[in-house]
This record gives sequence, C-alpha cells and structure tokens, in this order.
Amino acid sequence: MAVSSTPSRSENPPAARAPRRPRGEGQWALGHREPLNANERIKKDDDPLNVRARIETIYAHRGFASIDPQDLRGRFRWWGLYTQRKAGIDGGRTAVLEPHELEDEFFMLRVRVDGGQLNLAQLRVIADISREFARDTADITDRQNIQFHWIRVEDVPEIWRRLEEVGLQTTEACGDCPRIVLGSPVAGVARDEVVDPTPAIDEIVRRYVGDKQFSNLPRKFKSSISWLVDTPYEANDIAFLGVEHPEHGPGFDLWVGGGLSTNPMLAKRLGVWVPLHEVPDVWAGVVGIFRDYGYRRLRNRARLKFLVADWGVERFRAVLEKEYLGRTMLDGPAPELPAKPIDHIGVHSQRDGRNYVGAAPVVGRVSGPQLARLADVVEAHGSDRVRLTPYQKLLVLDVAPERTDSLVAALRRIGLEARPSAWRRGTMACTGLEFCKLAIVETKARGAELVARLEERLAGEDLKDADISIHLNGCPNACARTQVADIGLKGQLVVGPDGRQVEGFQVHLGGGLGMAQGQTAGFGRKLRGLKTTAEELPEYVERLARRYLAGRAEGESFANWVIRADEEDLR
Repeated sequence: MAVSSTPSRSENPPAARAPRRPRGEGQWALGHREPLNANERIKKDDDPLNVRARIETIYAHRGFASIDPQDLRGRFRWWGLYTQRKAGIDGGRTAVLEPHELEDEFFMLRVRVDGGQLNLAQLRVIADISREFARDTADITDRQNIQFHWIRVEDVPEIWRRLEEVGLQTTEACGDCPRIVLGSPVAGVARDEVVDPTPAIDEIVRRYVGDKQFSNLPRKFKSSISWLVDTPYEANDIAFLGVEHPEHGPGFDLWVGGGLSTNPMLAKRLGVWVPLHEVPDVWAGVVGIFRDYGYRRLRNRARLKFLVADWGVERFRAVLEKEYLGRTMLDGPAPELPAKPIDHIGVHSQRDGRNYVGAAPVVGRVSGPQLARLADVVEAHGSDRVRLTPYQKLLVLDVAPERTDSLVAALRRIGLEARPSAWRRGTMACTGLEFCKLAIVETKARGAELVARLEERLAGEDLKDADISIHLNGCPNACARTQVADIGLKGQLVVGPDGRQVEGFQVHLGGGLGMAQGQTAGFGRKLRGLKTTAEELPEYVERLARRYLAGRAEGESFANWVIRADEEDLR
C-alpha cells in the first residue's frame, strides 16, 4: 500500500497568526497619518489658513454661491467664520436637515480678543463694523470674544482690514487650532496680582497664532493664563494659574485636559512650576503633544482631555519633558484659592489708586450702537481701556475715584449695570437657536426673559451671599458651561402640557469649578427626568430659588444645599 507523501492537517498545523495590531487612533507620532474622517481629509487636502486668499480674491467678488463646500463648512472656521442658521427653522429639525439646508447665506464672525483686552480705538472699530456690516450685533462670549452675525462674504476683506488696522484679528478664532487665550480682565492692574502674564499671552499669539505648525490639530485647543483665579481654568485644554514657589518665587501652576461638551472632564494638575518666561515654550510643548498624539480617528474623541485621561498626568509630564522640552520641569505647589469667587463686577481699587468698574449686560448681548456709546462714556471719564470677561461681562479700567459714581450712572443709562441683581450678574447664555445651526432651543431671549422675571418676582428677597449662576445652552455641547453652573440648562425638546414637543431644558444642579476656598469642582446633580419647558422655566427657577433661600443654612452655597436637599425640593 502506497503511503502518501502529503502531510495530514494534524501533522503540519498552520503557522500561528500574528497578533492583530491594535487599531490606530490617528496619532501622528505613532505613524497613523492617513485621513480618518472627513474633517481630517479637508485639512490634509489644503491647510485651512490658505483659504483667506480665496476669500479675498474669489469669494468676496463672486459671492456666497461661489464658495467651495469644503471651504464653506470647514476651512472658513480658521478665519472665525461659520455660516449662521437660516431663520424660521425650528429646533426639531436641527438633527434632521443637512448642513446646506440649515445654513443661511450669512456668517457669524468671531473676533479674537486675547486676554479680553481692548483699547478705545479697537472698541470703536468693533462698534462701527457692527453697525455697518452686522445689523448691530456684537455679542460678548464666554471666551472673551466678540461675535458678529449677518456678515456677508463680500464684506469680509474690508472687515479684516479695519480690524487689523487697530491690532485685532479673526485668525484661528474657530477651527482645529489654538483658539483665543483667556486671561484675567484685570491683568496688570489688580492689587492681588503678583505677576502680570500678559507678556506670555502676547508672545504666544505673536509666535503661534496663524503658524502652520499648529494649524492642524485634532480638534480645537482652549487656553487660559492668569495669575488670579478669575478664569474657568479647569474647563480648558491648558491653563496656567499663579502660584508662589517656596524657593523659586512667583510662577505658574500647569493644568491640562479640561473640557466640557457631551463628555465633561476637569483639567488635571501636572504638579510643575513654570516661570513666566517659560510659559510660551511649555504651552507650545503641550500643543505639540496634542498635535502629534491626539486621537484623530473619531472626531468625538479628538480633544486633549481623552488623551490625558488615558495617559494620566505622570506619563503626560514625562512625554512633555523628554520629547518636547528636553529638560525636567521643577515640581511646584498647588495654587491658593481666594476666599470668595472673583467676577470683578462692581467698583474695585487698582494697585495704582484708580478704580476699575465691572458691568453686566444681559446674557452677553450688546450692540454696535451700545458699544459706540460705551466708548464715548469711557473716553469722557478719562480711560482708554475696556476688558471683556469669560462670563460675558465687561470692565472699564483706570477710573479716577472721584469720577467712579458718574461712570456707574453713565453705564446704567446705556444698559450696562455695575450694580446688577444676582440674576443678571450670574446668568449666561450661548448663541442658541437664533443663529446657531447646532441649537435646539432659543437661549438669549429666554435668558433675558428669565432675568427680568426673577428680578421682578424676587425683588423683596434677601439675596445676600446667595449668588446663583444660571447657564443656558441651546444644545448638549455646553458652550455656556452648563455642567459647572449652579443651575445648568441644556436645551432639548420636551413634552409639553398638551403632549406635544416644545422647547425645553434638561436641568443640572449644583455644578461648579474650584474657584474659591471650600469649593469642590464637579458636575452637580442630574436628577432623572428633571426637565422643564422653556415656557415654565422662570416659574421653575423662582420656585427653586425660594426653596433654597428658605432652607439654606447660614452662609450655605446653592451647590452645597443641592447636595443635601431632598429630591422633591429640586423639582
């Protein structure tokens, strides 16, 4: 019997399969550079900063219809431009319609005001642009930006010319790049400030804004640099906060990986001490890590916070030191928090003996004519400097003590209140359904109505030390920082009394950041099914405020009361 020379399956088993390589997350440093989604392809096809030339030479002359869709819905953002929502489209259709069906032939234009610093020449140009090109719109955002609406592409080159003539720009005000650098609105004048970080902010903007080495990041990158605890530092990708080192003196504590939106995370301390002159290099190192190691495969995981959460602070610090700085950083202490949160509203003394005055518009809504009158008022009172805050408020610096009362009165006459109610002082709202293509509900008008109702209905209540922050957002993206407000209102459609869907809000209660001694940063309570219609919102907030005022212990904050309150008291 012949014997087959062919080995049986059992005699010659197949070679073991090589271990499957983990799926790449789009991290350039690990060799994953292929475009992984539509946004990454757009950036690979052409650096978004290049679109300015096409706006100036083609689109501004040929009009909206000539704009390439990839430029329109992608690269325009790098120059501060988003198409705004077409009027009359309700929030129920936001997730149903395609972008071209939602957008109007007008733009929102965002102006960078790094550190919130404006002089009168700049303020007057903003006012003029608002009146001539933006139908009087000029909202103050919670990123210290100015935001215009109703902008035509035909007018953009002239707007740029006017802004840049006075030292302002829209470069990288939006897009996957370094956004505006938040800073203390009283940098350089505050009595408690030891080091003014303005030179570091200016150097970062000079070196890196508009530089193509950082014009293609995985997602947006938000920064904050302040000696004082007066910016929402824990909600930023990177933050530098003033600290005194026991041996080396004043410098800055470094935090990374903060961000809210649909997956909120708080920034984490790296535990290092950074002297002022090293801040720009350290900032660039962190941005470099994000550029090279950030997750680009999935857009919803492309923020720095996800990388920091996966790596942890020890690994992040090690990579920063070894690969980007080439040196070991000094360990440093944690910053000391103030006794109370700082918002700068009202009259305060500067270190030079003059005063600054903080005033509140309603939910950040201002107009070109109002800003023009503001410029006149400021000039008439001997000042040349205005500041914007990360809470949609504004300050006038350098006011002589004897002219302060006159300034406060003049601001009131133009709708800017330096002695506002607790409700006007603590309420913010995002752009909302009026202009934003992502929004589900109206926010600015609702916020203004809420403030007016609370001021009327609770006028006789003792609100001493009862500051309650209320943040309204038109969608889940948390542009108004809903999760870290005392009362955070996330816009959504809810079922009304008649069973039909209407505009409403999901309610978050007792959130906050670590802005003062005794405060613990966190996202508060989100009770199951706790929602309100937009129509019932003023009544709900009034009821909640009355219960807090009646049930709080002496000096107890709203957030602490929420923690111990019965669930029924919060409904």
